[in-house]
Amino acid sequence: MDLSGRTVVVTGAGRGFGRAFALHAGQSGARLFVSARMQAAATKVADEIAADSGARVDAFACDLADPATVRGFAERVAAHTDQVDVLINNGARYLPGPDLWDADDEAIADTVASGATGTLLTAKHFLPLLRRSQGADIVNLVSSVAEVRNHRSEAHPAFYAAKAAQAGFADVLSHRLRPEGIRVISLYPPDFTDGDPLHPTWEHASRTADDPLTARSVLDCVLFAIGQPRDCFIRSFHFEQL
Repeated sequence: MDLSGRTVVVTGAGRGFGRAFALHAGQSGARLFVSARMQAAATKVADEIAADSGARVDAFACDLADPATVRGFAERVAAHTDQVDVLINNGARYLPGPDLWDADDEAIADTVASGATGTLLTAKHFLPLLRRSQGADIVNLVSSVAEVRNHRSEAHPAFYAAKAAQAGFADVLSHRLRPEGIRVISLYPPDFTDGDPLHPTWEHASRTADDPLTARSVLDCVLFAIGQPRDCFIRSFHFEQL
C-alpha cells in the first residue's frame, strides 16, 4: 500500500510489530513519528528506517503508563505536523505469570496503565491532529486475550485486564468517531512470531496453515483495512486458533 503523503504515528515502535510496521510505512513513503518507552530504542528504530528507506522520521520517548509523557509526545508531534493520518496504538507492557502473585503491585499497575490508560490517552491527545486529516485511521493492537473466555495465554491477569479495557474503549470509540469519518480498527491476534522486516525473505516467506501467525500477516491485515475506501469501516480482525 502506498502511504506517500500520509503522516503515521507508531507507539511501541522499538521492537516487534511496532518496529515492523514503522519500517514498512517508511518503505511506503510515509512521514513517521515513532515512540518507545526509552529514547534510545526509539532512536535506534528511526535510524533503521532512515537507512532503509530514507523516510522522514522523528523519534520520541513515551512511557504509556505516564500521562505527562503521553501528552508531551502528542505536543511534540504537533510541533512538527498539523495532522496525523494513521495512529498505530501498539505499545503496551506484557506481563507473564498466570497467578495473581506472580507480579508485584507496581508491575500490575504499570501493565494496566500502559495497555489501557495509555491507549485511551494517546487517542485523546492525538485526536485533534487526526480530526484534521481527510481520512484518519486509529489502529489498536489488542490481543486475543481480550476475547471472551479466551484462556489460552499464560499472561498475567493484569495483562488480560488491560487488554479487555483496551477492547472496550476501542469499541465505543469506533461508534462515536464514525460520524466524523474516523475509522477505529482493532486486531485481536494470538501470540505471533516477529521475524525480521529487514530480512530479504520476510515479505515472501511461504506461510501455511501449519505455521504460527507472523507479524507480516498481522501487518497485512492492517494495510488491507486502512487501504479500503472511506465508506468501508472494518471494526476488528479476529484470528482462528487451534
